[in-house]
Amino acid sequence: MAMLQYPSWEKLTSHAVEAQTFSLHQMFAEDPSRADRLSIEAAGLYLDYSKNLINSTTIDLFRELSLEAGFSSAIQQMFTGADINKTEQRPALHTLLRTKSSEVPKDLSGEGVQIAAVLQQMNNISAAIRQGNWRGYSRQTIKHIVHLGIGGSYLGPRLLDEALTPLQNREIQCHYIANVDGQHISQVLAGLDAAQTLIVIVSKSFSTPETMTNAATSRKWLLTYMDEVALPQHLIGITSNVQAAIEFGISKANILPIWNWVGGRYSLWSAVSLPIAIRYGYDLFEEVLTGASSMDKHFSETDMPHNMPMMLAWLGIWYQHFFGAESHAILPYDHSLRSLPQHMQQLDMESNGKTIRMDGSHVEYPTGSIVWGGEGTNGQHAFHQLLHQGTRFVGLDFVMPLKPHHEYQEHHDQLVANCFSQSQALMLGRNSTQITDAATPLQQQHKQMPGNRPSNTILLHQVTPGSLGALIALYEHKVFCQAIFWQINPFDQWGVELGKELADDLYSFFKDGTGLDINNSDGSTQALIERYKNVRNNQS
Repeated sequence: MAMLQYPSWEKLTSHAVEAQTFSLHQMFAEDPSRADRLSIEAAGLYLDYSKNLINSTTIDLFRELSLEAGFSSAIQQMFTGADINKTEQRPALHTLLRTKSSEVPKDLSGEGVQIAAVLQQMNNISAAIRQGNWRGYSRQTIKHIVHLGIGGSYLGPRLLDEALTPLQNREIQCHYIANVDGQHISQVLAGLDAAQTLIVIVSKSFSTPETMTNAATSRKWLLTYMDEVALPQHLIGITSNVQAAIEFGISKANILPIWNWVGGRYSLWSAVSLPIAIRYGYDLFEEVLTGASSMDKHFSETDMPHNMPMMLAWLGIWYQHFFGAESHAILPYDHSLRSLPQHMQQLDMESNGKTIRMDGSHVEYPTGSIVWGGEGTNGQHAFHQLLHQGTRFVGLDFVMPLKPHHEYQEHHDQLVANCFSQSQALMLGRNSTQITDAATPLQQQHKQMPGNRPSNTILLHQVTPGSLGALIALYEHKVFCQAIFWQINPFDQWGVELGKELADDLYSFFKDGTGLDINNSDGSTQALIERYKNVRNNQS
C-alpha cells in the first residue's frame, strides 16, 4: 500500500507483520501490569488502551512518526491562529472559543474580545429568560426553545442537551429540528404554545436551505398567533448575515454572531449552544468550555505516548493501514450519551473524508473512517454479534461513566458489568475446550469466538459539563492528528457542495419549472422525477 514518505513508516510496516501474531491474552499473562502502563489520565478522563495489538516497539514508532509528521508544529499553528484551513484561507479557532480571556494569545486578542462579548450576550439572554424577564407577545414567560440548525449546529447542541439532562431546568424544554422533512417540524410545533416559545435560527449565511425552510415555517406558525411587530420577542438569530436576519424579523439586539473561522462541526462551543445556556444556566455552559479547555492544554502540552488524543489517533491509523479496519464504532454505555456516535460521525467523516492532500495531489491510501455506533446495552442485542464473530475488523471505543446520576445502583452495576465484559470477551474469545454446553459438534463449532479483538475503554467519573466538554474535545483533537498524518485539510467540506447545487436545481424545477433541463438529466434521475411529478401533481 502506497504511503507518505515518513522515515519511520517502513519500520512500522515491518513491525506490523510481527504484530499480526500478537496475542492479547498472552501479553496480559506475561505482563499483569500492562493496563497500568498502557493507560492515560487527563482532563477528568481515563483511557485504557492496553487491550490493543501493540507493544513497546509499536509505541516507540508512534512517537517517532509524531515527530516526523510535525504534530507539535501543526498543533501550535492551530492554537496560535495560523491559516491552517488552506483551501479556505483562514484559521480554525474553535479552541479559542473555550480559552479563558486571560490565556488568549496576544495575536488573537481581537478575536478574544469578540468572543467575550458574545459570551456576555449569551449570559444576558439566558438570565433574562430563566428569571422570567423575557416575555412573549402575551406577556407569558418562555418555556420552550426551538433550535433550528443542521449538521454540527444541530448535532452538537443536541448532544450536550441530552447528556446534561439530569441537570436540566424542567421549566424550560428545548427542541432540535434539522431535517427539512416537514413531519418533524409539524410534530414539534403541534405540541407548543406560541406565546411561550422562542425560535433560535442558526445559519452562518442565513441562507442554508434546510434551516431557512424550517425558519420560514416557524415564522408563519408564529404569525398565526401574533402580529408581526411581536416577532422579535420570539426570534433569535445566530449568523454572520445580520441584515438578512433583521429582514426576517429578528431584532438586531437578538442576533449573535458566528464567525467564518468556526466550522459547523466545531460550533457547539459558540453561541450555537445558546439553548444550553438558557436551559441549564450560563455557568454550566462555561463548565463545558472549561472541560474542553483542560483537554486542549493536555493535548498541546503533552508528548507521546502520554498524549490521549494522539494515542487514539495512532491506534486508528494502525488498524486502518495494517489490519484492514474500515470502520470505527463508538459505544457509549450511558443513555444520556446516546447521540455521541452521531456527533463523532460528522466530526470524523466530514473532516477526514478526503481524496486530495493539502498540496493538491491525490492520496494513494485510505483516509478517514466509517464512524458508527450505539448505546450499550442495546447494541449488544443488535450489532455486537458482528463484532464478536464477524469477519470484519472494527476499531472500538467503549465509553463508560463510573457514577450515574440516578439512584438505581443495580441498573448501573449491570451496565458497567456489560461494558467491561464486552471488551473482555472481544479480547479473550472462546475456544472449543471452553465450550461445555454444546449439544452437537456442529453447535460447538458455531459457539467458538476468535477473540484477540482490540478495543479502547474511556472512563468518566460521571457525565458532568466538564467531563463532557473534555470528551468531545478529545475526539476533535484525535481527528486533527490523523489529518496531520495524512496531510489533508480537516476543516473544509467541499464534498457536500455538489449535492446541494443539484438539489437547488431540482427544487426550483418542482416549484416553478425553472433551474433544470430535465432532458439533460441522466435516465435514472429523469425516471425518478417523473414518478414524483405524477404523485405531486395528482396529490394521490
